[in-house]
Amino acid sequence: MSTAKAIKPKTTWPVGLEIAGFALFLVVLMPIFLVLINASKDVFAVTNSPLALPEDWSLLWTNITNIWFDENIRYQSSFFSSLIITLASLLFINLLSAQAAWVMARTQTKTSKIIFLVLVASMVIPFQIVMLPLVTWFRSITVTTGIPLLRSYWGIILAYIGFGTPISIFMYHGFVKGIPLELEEAASIDGCSGLQTFYLVVFPILKPIHATVAILNGIWIWNDYLLPLIVLGKGNQIMTVPLAVANFAGAFVKQWDFMLAAVLMAMIPVIIAFLFAQKYIVRGMTAGSIK
Repeated sequence: MSTAKAIKPKTTWPVGLEIAGFALFLVVLMPIFLVLINASKDVFAVTNSPLALPEDWSLLWTNITNIWFDENIRYQSSFFSSLIITLASLLFINLLSAQAAWVMARTQTKTSKIIFLVLVASMVIPFQIVMLPLVTWFRSITVTTGIPLLRSYWGIILAYIGFGTPISIFMYHGFVKGIPLELEEAASIDGCSGLQTFYLVVFPILKPIHATVAILNGIWIWNDYLLPLIVLGKGNQIMTVPLAVANFAGAFVKQWDFMLAAVLMAMIPVIIAFLFAQKYIVRGMTAGSIK
């Protein structure tokens, strides 16, 4: 009596795919490496030999301290302004998007479906189409209400909330539909109101998608240049990091050493946040796409 041999599944990847993956890793890592080595040089070394390793790595710390503490550059205040704008925008985007998506997912009416479709359709509208009307609207609102929206924290945060909520609602909506309705019904039987049900039962379950929405919107808000340029303008008391970095590039002189050191400093918070939340990003995106 012959016994069939157990066929072991292949678990090893072809060598060619491993080499291709490593090459892709180097291509992705190369810009970061170039920023690092050129931020550790003076402006003449950057322009003369941008691919060479720095002769003195301690120059990186010198460039960073000069940028951070120089009051004329104002990088320190720009860094904290970007931090305030990013955190405040993410707080409102996550809260408002989660509540709106929950209501739309649980209220299966024609009105809610139309509103959801309008929000999804708004994601395909290019920002360049609405950027000039946005400035006009903000100026009109300031004249009517007296609330300064241009060159202020309120205006830039409100703009980011408006542009960030459609895609966030879309992601939350797919995740909320996968939450069992019995949990909310049990909370309602126990005497919870609608808000209590959302914040005590639903909101904690949304932890993976919270991180996904926060990281994706946070990277966009932190690195955005065009919207702060339009709403805040150049030379304003409130500047973001991209605006501060752009100030190193003048019409005739470009301070490449300071510019690259500033870019390196701007990359660090995003990299740290992504490393801490990467598992939630993947979990949130996959859960929201299949439910």
